[in-house]
Amino acid sequence: MCGRFVSSHSPDKIAQFFGASFEGETLPENFNVAPTNDVYGVVQAADGAREVQVFHWGLVPSWAKDLKIGSKMINARAETIGEKPAFKGLFKKHRLIIPMEGFYEWQQAGEHAQLSKAGKPMKTPMFIHRADDQPLAVAGLWATWRDKAAGPEAAWLHSCTIITTAANDTMAPVHDRMPVLLPASSWAQWLDPTNTDLAGLQQLLVPAPDDVLTMHAVSTAVNNVRNKGPELTAPTTAPTGAPTATDGSAGLTLGL
Repeated sequence: MCGRFVSSHSPDKIAQFFGASFEGETLPENFNVAPTNDVYGVVQAADGAREVQVFHWGLVPSWAKDLKIGSKMINARAETIGEKPAFKGLFKKHRLIIPMEGFYEWQQAGEHAQLSKAGKPMKTPMFIHRADDQPLAVAGLWATWRDKAAGPEAAWLHSCTIITTAANDTMAPVHDRMPVLLPASSWAQWLDPTNTDLAGLQQLLVPAPDDVLTMHAVSTAVNNVRNKGPELTAPTTAPTGAPTATDGSAGLTLGL
């Protein structure tokens, strides 16, 4: 958790919301972002200026031999980022905010459970977003990596991971983890690369207040990462008789 989310806002809109600038590649809107996709992240330069940049979702540490490790490092547990070798150095100086309009999680059962061909209830995909429909500011870490085998001219890859924490009362019926959501009042503290108060930063990595998020059931079409359109977030209440094909990554929970 979190293994899928929505990123449909333009980089200019994201930059305006976070008081940042943007220069670079514009990504297509994506209502079903999956691990290894490219995503936007907000970082702060040494001069204090905020920038929106593009990152590969799935952290690839500088010491990694190849990109494969990234698919196993899409999440980092808030409770252990100060201890895990892959994360503790990044926690000190490579922090970012990953903006998203909402995320998906799969509920084991519920009133809107959809049915398989065999008539058995399937996990119900839920779309979770802010009650006020503002973007989510999700805490994350970032790293840079270059393929040494490709030579000194190889391009640098910027990658990121989402920090998760224990679920609040709103999320608990669906999953026991949730992304760390940063209020605007803590953005400066989190993004400042010169801020080395790790104890203070750790205090930011807590569950969001219970009234921040709301959710509704959506179609099992979201199970297939090839589906990327806005219809995926539409509420659904009617059980379906057949599941949509899945690539197996629905509800991915790879927190380390």
